[in-house]
Amino acid sequence: MRNQMSPSMFVLVYLILVLNGQSITTIAKARSNVRIVYLGEKPRDDPKLIQDSHHDMLATVVGSKEIASGLMVYSYKHGFSGFAAKLTESQAQQLAELPGVVHVIPNSLHKLQTTRSWDFLGLSPQSPNNILHNSKMGDGVIIGVFDTGIWPESKSFGDDGLGPVPSRWKGICISGDKFNATTNCNKKIIGARSYIDGFLAEYGQPLNSSRDREYLSPRDANGHGTHTASTAGGSFVGNVSFRGLATGTVRGGAPRARLAIYKVCWNILGGQCAAADMLKAFDDAIHDGVDVLSLSIGSSIPLFSDVDERDGIATGSFHAVARGIAVVCGAANDGPSAYTVHNTAPWILSVAASTTDRAFPTPITLGNNKTLLGQALFTGKEIDFTGLVYPESTGLDSTAGSCEALKLDKTSVAGNVVLCFTSMARQISFIASTVVQEAGGVGLIVAKHPRDILTSCVADFPCIEVDYEIGTQILFYIRNPLVKLSPTKTIVGMPVSPKVAYFSSRGPSSIAPAILKVRFNTHCLINLALGRAQSELALLTYTGPVPA
Repeated sequence: MRNQMSPSMFVLVYLILVLNGQSITTIAKARSNVRIVYLGEKPRDDPKLIQDSHHDMLATVVGSKEIASGLMVYSYKHGFSGFAAKLTESQAQQLAELPGVVHVIPNSLHKLQTTRSWDFLGLSPQSPNNILHNSKMGDGVIIGVFDTGIWPESKSFGDDGLGPVPSRWKGICISGDKFNATTNCNKKIIGARSYIDGFLAEYGQPLNSSRDREYLSPRDANGHGTHTASTAGGSFVGNVSFRGLATGTVRGGAPRARLAIYKVCWNILGGQCAAADMLKAFDDAIHDGVDVLSLSIGSSIPLFSDVDERDGIATGSFHAVARGIAVVCGAANDGPSAYTVHNTAPWILSVAASTTDRAFPTPITLGNNKTLLGQALFTGKEIDFTGLVYPESTGLDSTAGSCEALKLDKTSVAGNVVLCFTSMARQISFIASTVVQEAGGVGLIVAKHPRDILTSCVADFPCIEVDYEIGTQILFYIRNPLVKLSPTKTIVGMPVSPKVAYFSSRGPSSIAPAILKVRFNTHCLINLALGRAQSELALLTYTGPVPA
């Protein structure tokens, strides 16, 4: 009787075993991640048989076809052979050891990276003897865009004057959240798909449209994809400007080309794109019949090797190029440091950003009638002579005049223009102008190291950027503090152009320094592209779509 277990002890042991089993199950599930099983070139031209073989292979490891079906995320069966599935580390290792498996890799996340440009490149539609006319403005060419989707209502995607969709096109438009395939696709947008399963596996929760401010469809909630698509193949739209600046006709590089949209990036965590989703998009694009692929997407530093098996863009683009599809990728925006160039696989056309010959001079007139020129996108009413304030000179501490840490006395700032200095590269003008505006100021002058990106401040608030030399001249003058700010003008024909943009990633390759890599330098700064508001001035770089 002494060896018999009491009922209470039995229940206790039973609960321990059950809870321990649940913990083991939970741990096993937690360790199940999406992995990409790459099998290389497809063995036959039969997508159904290839897909069945993927399920059979997975079933040998997980126990049954039913379980395999539940774990399968994507089957790559058109351009190459492989699949993405939810696997434990042990299952991934077993698959990696099977005959025919090239490698098994994790599902990594990648990140997102005009009017005057085309004339500056010598591609004016008025010239009858340039490559634009010789190529019939891209008529018949199908450009595939991997990005955040598209805003189809933009006038850049009108199909007036376009003929029938090329008969070789096999792609489709898929309806979804706020996207109707029948009404949103036309003879310009001939394909639209979205891919999210790979991303959701990394995100760890379902997409919530209101919380995440996204559309579960090809519709673009970010704006990045709409811009890249219109830059590559947008139709002619006349009389476009940014608040009166850079007036002209906006169009893409190939205005008569057709667009196939593959939404692989999502407006979450700053814009993320999963490798498993991109590989499926490559697979579909090869099947659909695109001629060119444009990707303004890159990895994070440290970079993969140019032939690293973990690089989904390199793998997918290899199979696309092998079938005669040109793949154009942005070299990224991690400059000006060396060894920051992305997308270095030798079969990819990597593209840097550069300036054009257009500038936006903005007059600053001091109380002694001396006029200095800054750069801005200010199109409001002229700010007549008013007070000029440097926060440090008003009795605050020595950091008060730093743009990134402005400390303002509202009494002295109200109705005046503020001068500040910064050594930071981006977006400081926008942030500082908000602080000045809230304190009652009427304008901001930012002294900084010259950069290639201008900031449009809120509500057309004048924030004018100058270099340190001009900023210092204004600072010395401030003892007689009067200033007048005039609206910006547009000029073209700047003598020092083009030059590589400050932020554009530089070579050589961090993996193979003997390879410089960047093959094109495109003129993409301060360009107009129609977006959701129909006239949106781009202040970001979208290098990939220009040569595409």
